[in-house]
Amino acid sequence: MDTDDAALARLAERVADALTQHGQMLITAESCTGGWIAKVCTDLPGSSAWFAHGLVTYSNAAKQRLLGVKAQTLERAGAVSRETAEAMAAGAVASSTDCLGIAVTGVAGPSGGSVDKPVGTVCLAWSLSGGVMHSEQARFPGDREAIRRASVAYALSRLLDGLNGQMNGH
Repeated sequence: MDTDDAALARLAERVADALTQHGQMLITAESCTGGWIAKVCTDLPGSSAWFAHGLVTYSNAAKQRLLGVKAQTLERAGAVSRETAEAMAAGAVASSTDCLGIAVTGVAGPSGGSVDKPVGTVCLAWSLSGGVMHSEQARFPGDREAIRRASVAYALSRLLDGLNGQMNGH
């Protein structure tokens, strides 16, 4: 997947077109990407027509306070887990209508990895129309920048899949 700045901009344009076509707005809940998905989206002129808002919930406390992620989820599954990503996505869209959500949490490195969740492990979730939730765990190679950039591209690409009906729940 091409992840240079121009490719990310083209991907965001495709997301904008699809969201507009479906009459949906996007909300992001980001951890390891630090707001990069929101940045790529809002770099586009007119993004207020399809981008509602984004939250950067880097700490576990922020995930709990701003997105309603339960402490038990964080303790049981960890901050980098499909369960936490799903809770983040659900929390992001909980008080919104006609909004889809993207959530991403991961280990971008260079430190912080473990045997079970090495650097490059990223968990993503998408809250789609009709209450459909989809989540995935991915592993991206490279340094911190490459992992974060690949996470942004993957999150937006899979959102397009969801908007096009090519993504099922869980």
